[in-house]
Amino acid sequence: MSPDDLQALGTTLRLALVSTLVLLVLGTPLAWWLARTRARLRPAVEALVALPLVLPPTVLGFYLLLLLGEGGPLGPLWARLGGGLAFTFEGLVVASVLYSLPFVVQPLQGAFEAIGERPLEAAATLGAGPVDRFFTVALPLARRGLLTAATLGFAHTVGEFGVVLLVGGSIPGETRVLSIAIYEHVEALDYASAHRVAALLLAFSFAVLAVVYGLRRRR
Repeated sequence: MSPDDLQALGTTLRLALVSTLVLLVLGTPLAWWLARTRARLRPAVEALVALPLVLPPTVLGFYLLLLLGEGGPLGPLWARLGGGLAFTFEGLVVASVLYSLPFVVQPLQGAFEAIGERPLEAAATLGAGPVDRFFTVALPLARRGLLTAATLGFAHTVGEFGVVLLVGGSIPGETRVLSIAIYEHVEALDYASAHRVAALLLAFSFAVLAVVYGLRRRR
């Protein structure tokens, strides 16, 4: 791989790691709430979470570009914080978190729902409070779902293209990731370089799926 592609690899891994950590922090309590609540808003919230599964990435990227840009509705806020988020690494993190949210929330929600009420009720009879039951009972029992969610969130972020292209563009060392590198190689008719990068992502995707299905089989 060329130095530019290695730089894109570093940006991709950094983006995937940061986005996955943010997704776990935000997605875990959201998945727990969806698994436990009986609120009427639950179907609407589930639909919003799952929207990136059916929404074209360019549509999401376009509206995020309008929202995160300096001239967007949140432009004054970003200006006070140091400028707009469009075409920055931080903007890519925001876009990646929104686009990969269902790949983290849905496995976690399924894992929490599979726990059932009995372990939580048993912990409650021993004096454990809601927070204690979540950290000492729910999370340990849902550890495989947590690992699956982290793996899928990381892998999905690595493979993003449409959202990344619209929100981040292709700034070397800042927003140029591997999926953008493949597109640029093909556009320049440099199929050998495109093949090397694409083969790397293909092998990575296969390894991720093998891990996910292995965890599912054990479960």
